[in-house]
Amino acid sequence: MSSHQAHGLGTEPVEPDWAPLTDAEVTDVVGPARVVWRSPRPLSAAAVVERDGRRLFVKRHHITVRTLEGLAEEHAFLRYLRERGAPVVEVLDAVARGEWTYEVHSTGVGTDLYRDALSWSPFRSAGHARAAGEALARLHLAAEGFEAPRRQVQPLVASFTVFAADDPWAALERYITERPQLTDGIWDFPWHEDTDRVLIPLHKELAPHLAGLSPLWTHNDWHASNLLWDEEEGRVSTVLDFGMSDRTTAVHDLATAIERNAVQWLQPGCPVREEDAVALLDGYQSVRPLSPAESAALPALLPLVHAEFALSELGYFHGVTRSAENTRLAYEYYVGHAEWFAGRDGRRLLDVVSYAVGAAGRRGSTARTLR
Repeated sequence: MSSHQAHGLGTEPVEPDWAPLTDAEVTDVVGPARVVWRSPRPLSAAAVVERDGRRLFVKRHHITVRTLEGLAEEHAFLRYLRERGAPVVEVLDAVARGEWTYEVHSTGVGTDLYRDALSWSPFRSAGHARAAGEALARLHLAAEGFEAPRRQVQPLVASFTVFAADDPWAALERYITERPQLTDGIWDFPWHEDTDRVLIPLHKELAPHLAGLSPLWTHNDWHASNLLWDEEEGRVSTVLDFGMSDRTTAVHDLATAIERNAVQWLQPGCPVREEDAVALLDGYQSVRPLSPAESAALPALLPLVHAEFALSELGYFHGVTRSAENTRLAYEYYVGHAEWFAGRDGRRLLDVVSYAVGAAGRRGSTARTLR
């Protein structure tokens, strides 16, 4: 049993799916080096390593998850952002070794205040939430003009195709068919009935706003532990981990940031940090004000934003790591996160978001008076 523990899909550490990186392994990739810290993130093996007095970040993927071609898509986005002055890490190398691919980056500038935080952990303060919103807006401005197409089909990408389509059923069937591991795994669940009951009505609310959303390459995993911090100024100094990035929309990325950070999904009752949601939105709009179409779309998209990635996770857990329990949890996320927004706390958060972006009057019968 490894002494290194990873984050699971709950609150307790678990044995990692992927063996931790070793000194010998990273030396084969970057030259004489030693591991100084191993990431607890569960979907790959990653570490900070030291070589000739310099620290580097090395991440290993199984080739069924990321090929060199798949890595090249996100690396091209990173290089574009860096050329535009965005505070992202430098891509140094990507290599293949047998059934594994490795990527090497600089470690970034700033303090990793959330190094051990789970993905759905809250910000330490509303000030951090506001700073994260400002940083996300600046990233979106830097991303403008990057015209690469959507990423190739591969696991663990937070795309926006199914519920961005005029016909979500046709898009969903295409999405599943293109992913054999998902095709094989999803039939253990009543996905057709649940999609029709929970997700399709949400799409009907979103559909009138889709035409007003411009395509944009986005981060798609904006949570506190993917950010490094300038502690003195209380601002984001480096943005990390573009592994889930793809061509979606700015509103999709903003909804993801709210969903990841404002709702504590792993805690009993899923407590909501309303103040953080408002601060994040205020920070974002202080840099990049939302258009009326984006403001109207945001509360409609928020209940759906996790669904497509949950499907991607389901295929990964079923076909790559072969964990029946995690496959079941991914399906629960697919339906359950969307379903939660129909409850009291979910409706309240949608109202908070609507008022924060001035969309309350455009939510029609779903808008409710805040108390």
